[in-house]
Amino acid sequence: MSNSLSNIQIELLKTFSHDVSEKDLLEVKRLLTNFFGKKAITEANKKWDDNSWSDKKAEELLKTHKRTHYPNSK
Repeated sequence: MSNSLSNIQIELLKTFSHDVSEKDLLEVKRLLTNFFGKKAITEANKKWDDNSWSDKKAEELLKTHKRTHYPNSK
């Protein structure tokens, strides 16, 4: 595993090199969560539109088992 920081980690470290209140910390976490959540939804909607998926396709995807089976897990 690499120990180097990503560009966003470096920028956030520079931006928040001082202590902030718990309230501000929570607000920043919410902002980041909302930002990445919206990006994920936008990409999912684009994938949906690009593939001309329907509600039927969504049901198929919901019923498809795509997880890796680990033989030693319960």
